[in-house]
Amino acid sequence: MAEQEQKQPERRRNEQVGVVVKAKIQKSLVVAVERLVRHAVYRKTIKRTSTFMAHDEKGAKQGDRVRIVETRPLSRNKRWRVEEILTRGLAEDVAGVQV
Repeated sequence: MAEQEQKQPERRRNEQVGVVVKAKIQKSLVVAVERLVRHAVYRKTIKRTSTFMAHDEKGAKQGDRVRIVETRPLSRNKRWRVEEILTRGLAEDVAGVQV
């Protein structure tokens, strides 16, 4: 029986790259991910921003560029975790907002 059971290959998890906009919660942060969308009528390309709460074991700070990966629900709002910190950023230059 054990020989017949085959493990299913791991499903490829959804990944996003974004900038940390809030890092004040312990082991949690908010990541803003930008994407380009074409307007249905005017055909102009528009920038849209989505924010995701992510679990952070790596110690990312505000302004850092990070890669987040989809995971099981960790809390009411957290469905993502930080995979890696791509670049360290300046805390002053986050989404055009002065801190």
